[in-house]
Amino acid sequence: MIFETAEDLAAALPRAGALAGLDFGTKTIGVAVSDGLRSVATPLETVKRKKFTEDAARLLAIAEGRGIAGFVLGLPRNMDGSEGPRAQSTRAFARNLSRLTEIPIGFWDERLSTVAAERALLEADHSRKRRGELIDAVAAGYILQGLLDRLSYMGRS
Repeated sequence: MIFETAEDLAAALPRAGALAGLDFGTKTIGVAVSDGLRSVATPLETVKRKKFTEDAARLLAIAEGRGIAGFVLGLPRNMDGSEGPRAQSTRAFARNLSRLTEIPIGFWDERLSTVAAERALLEADHSRKRRGELIDAVAAGYILQGLLDRLSYMGRS
């Protein structure tokens, strides 16, 4: 099932269990995972895109192996908040993935997540090649951490 807001996704999630953040691109999918208490996001890997069935199989294997309770996909909105072709592609991927699993799927506004990830990798003094290998997974970490922080805030309200 797909949820548009963090509040709706939170209501569908079990009380505990890791979440997976996905930075969906045309050539790769960055993957990050949280701890079971949903406090910290950690970049995990970058999946090289092939066919949808192969991409989905890899993501579902990660979900099974790590006990993932929910997915959050970065939704690439334009700076004015509108949605373009990349956002529609992300939504289509989420619809197709939801047909293969009962794991709840939500979206998180990913504006500037890649910029933040690039800045963090530059500050860590990674080479250009290494940054290219890590950028999508680190961006997925920023996306997931944003949702984790929101869920934590909602729990305190």
